[in-house]
Amino acid sequence: MKNRNINFCLLGLGVLMIACQNYPTIPVEKIITREVLMDKIKGGWAGQAIGCTFGGPTEFRYAGTMINPYINIEWPEHYMKSYYDNSPGLYDDIYMDLTFVDVFEKKGLDAPIEDFAIAFSSADYPLWHANQQARYNIKQGIMPPNCGYWENNPHADDIDFQIEADYAGIMSPGMPNAASYYADDIGHLMNYGDGWYGGVYVANMYAIAYVCDDVEFVVREALKAIPPQSKFYKCMSDVISSYNSYPNNWELTWAMVQKKWSFDIGCPDGVYKAFNIDAVINSAYIIIGLLYGEKDFYKTIDIATRCGQDSDCNPASAAGILGTMIGYSNIPEYWMPNLREVEDRNFAYTDISLNKVYQMSYNQALQVIERNGGTIGKNEVTIKCQIPETVRFEESFAGHWPILVKNIRKPIEEVGELEFNGNGVVVSYNFGRNQGYGMDSGSYVANIEVYLDGALSETVVLPIQHQARKQELYYKYNLPVGAHKISFKCLNPDKTKPIIVSSLLVYSDKPIITEHQ
Repeated sequence: MKNRNINFCLLGLGVLMIACQNYPTIPVEKIITREVLMDKIKGGWAGQAIGCTFGGPTEFRYAGTMINPYINIEWPEHYMKSYYDNSPGLYDDIYMDLTFVDVFEKKGLDAPIEDFAIAFSSADYPLWHANQQARYNIKQGIMPPNCGYWENNPHADDIDFQIEADYAGIMSPGMPNAASYYADDIGHLMNYGDGWYGGVYVANMYAIAYVCDDVEFVVREALKAIPPQSKFYKCMSDVISSYNSYPNNWELTWAMVQKKWSFDIGCPDGVYKAFNIDAVINSAYIIIGLLYGEKDFYKTIDIATRCGQDSDCNPASAAGILGTMIGYSNIPEYWMPNLREVEDRNFAYTDISLNKVYQMSYNQALQVIERNGGTIGKNEVTIKCQIPETVRFEESFAGHWPILVKNIRKPIEEVGELEFNGNGVVVSYNFGRNQGYGMDSGSYVANIEVYLDGALSETVVLPIQHQARKQELYYKYNLPVGAHKISFKCLNPDKTKPIIVSSLLVYSDKPIITEHQ
């Protein structure tokens, strides 16, 4: 009997050892050569640039629909060079990253958040959505973290930081908590809640990809950084669960995401529309690409792109994470001639090329490794790896549900008094035809008094110049639920630059749901 127990215990121990060998984990410590570290850093940046370029022609052309497999997405000769020459704004997700990498390079890892705020708000590049609203806020004296907070930024849940958080993961090899740390203050420059979680999640996947070559494990493990009660976590969990049930049918998982998670409540451009720049659904498309791509570089990029919506940024993130995992040297040659053609060229609005940022991120990664208990040898580095820790919970637009979008489309002088019933309002606008978009659109700055329920609520500074613009004319949340009135008075009108009030978005504390009996 005694011998049988010993045999049974040995058998159980053997099964346990086999299970441990087969199930991936983050190692306690990882020793890699300097050469491998650089190769993975280069793979991360190269993958991001390749994925962004591949998906460029489809960006937001497929909103609420997947890209049919009969539609060919090309990779022609000189493709990246053509974008560098003719459409450099495609790489907004990269030149924003480079801004932060550059501040770390010049000011060190302890650079105050104000340095990052000034760097990105004063840059010449075009911005949109949460980034542009944050830039406007900073220029108006609303500094971090308030510039990204949802009551000051209707785009707080948008994708902006998610597409710019690559730097945090790339500089934190094997250290997801360090990635979360370097994603915190910077991520709150422009985002909050789910918008911030998108960046934290992407950065954690990059960090873990350095030390684990199992894509499904990376996707799952990085999710530990996100609070389980958040919408972001629940959506990613649904994607992973659907993948486990239907591992050969990414279209079915896409359809589940579309049905359950495609309703945007924040971005005024996406409420009640197929257009969706929300971080949650676009991050779902990143991991659909990663999971169903099965570590195949082309398949990963192609699936992430075919999910639609922000279909340049999503494959960029997926390819960057996979590029970090497999390394630059293992990116298939199919992609490389286009990449090599531009690696020495600076991205627009910067003095940084891919070749330059490879070295900058390498230097920063070595510093982060040392700061977190690792050691740097002559030929090898030792990384003290980390298990992801959950970041704090925060939620944008809590208690706010869009219930009405009313088209106005009148010059501001003709709007009069607008009535609405709810607890929040966003007023969208544009300058008249041919005004307000070009880089050199003029120096006119309108000053608009906004009256809410008969009292002056805010005097809005409204530059016509595109780089300095405000995303929406006016927004106010957390009002008492009930009837309200809003009106406008332009203090310095210019008839050659008419301000058009385009729409009124109304929120309340409960959604309006159509139910069929």
